[in-house]
Amino acid sequence: MSKKKDKDVCSFCGKETPYLFEGEDGAYICYDCIENGHQILEDAKRQQQSAAEKPLDLKSLPTPSAIKAFLDQYVIGQDSAKRNLSVAVYNHYKRLLQPVDDNGVEIEKSNIILVGSTGTGKTLLARSIAKMLQVPFAIVDATVLTEAGYVGEDVESLLVRLLEASDYDVKRAERGIVFIDEIDKIARKSDNPSITRDVSGEGVQQGLLKLLEGTVVNVPPKGGRKHPEQEFVHVDTRNILFICGGAFDGIERKIAQRLNTQTVGFDAMQQSARYDKNDLLQYVAPQDLKSFGLIPEIVGRLPILTYLKPLDREALRRILTEPKNAIVKQYEKLLGMDGVALTFTPEALDYIVDKAVEYKLGARGLRSLTETVMMDVMFEVPGQGVTHFEVTRALAEEKISKGMGVMRNQV
Repeated sequence: MSKKKDKDVCSFCGKETPYLFEGEDGAYICYDCIENGHQILEDAKRQQQSAAEKPLDLKSLPTPSAIKAFLDQYVIGQDSAKRNLSVAVYNHYKRLLQPVDDNGVEIEKSNIILVGSTGTGKTLLARSIAKMLQVPFAIVDATVLTEAGYVGEDVESLLVRLLEASDYDVKRAERGIVFIDEIDKIARKSDNPSITRDVSGEGVQQGLLKLLEGTVVNVPPKGGRKHPEQEFVHVDTRNILFICGGAFDGIERKIAQRLNTQTVGFDAMQQSARYDKNDLLQYVAPQDLKSFGLIPEIVGRLPILTYLKPLDREALRRILTEPKNAIVKQYEKLLGMDGVALTFTPEALDYIVDKAVEYKLGARGLRSLTETVMMDVMFEVPGQGVTHFEVTRALAEEKISKGMGVMRNQV
């Protein structure tokens, strides 16, 4: 039965609206119908991509040596941490692919904790592994977490980030990786009993216990407090790999006490001489994490403990130029898009590295110092007809001394 269409009525939904798109056959469509159609196409495209993704199997799963070789392209040094991380991730995904047998042997999940000072590459290691395996990956900050019922974010918000990274595909999210940064900031504030609750310390650790071990969590996909009417998404965390990272500033004192490096006597001197006091972090043990303020249950659910060495001058110099996404390569690409060939003299790079060592900021210090050097260059050079620009030591000294002077005045 045919019906004459009015120009103010959508041919699809029948809604009256002054904004319509007219087709060749006299049909009209409103803005809302266009939006709905676009969303349907996007959902279909994501489903096709998910179906086209090659699932992990034992034959295609990269070996630990292949994982480490991939990490070497992005992370300089830290060979011990990369080896431990590669084996842990490889065993985790073998656990997901384990065949069902009659022996009753079930491989348990092994979460990981990375201990290292700021700027040593903890987050970069986790992100690089997720990129290689093409699994959903989420970075969350433990400093914003509080015990349930208090202002802040609940521990379930960790999985909201993972759901977003997997386009709300629960099956994909349940095989993903979550990197919990600043895990040391939720350490127990004091061993002494208090009349007040430790809502952002031990309270958060208690909430994380089941999440790390494996349980079905009711996750509010849009955050629980601002959208109380939404339906929960049920996420099983048994197959989610949790990687925790933290600087644990001051844990060297706990390690020194355990190693008796500060006791007196001839035997104590001989014993302490066996340890490298400049890098006590390499001797970190689970009991040191407990002494720092992590509850024993959390330490037990993070069985793989590895540390990242402080970056020396040689490593920082390599970080500037060697990785695939090296800082210098990024600026060369940025100016290259404007038709400008950018080069750094070796003396300029050495000066930036020296300042990074002086400020003790690790690889992040390299980024901020290079940004200080390049800010005026990035402002002035594009559009000026310049085809080549060289960053010299004199320029680096001028810009860094000027930038540090401004920072001191602001402080």
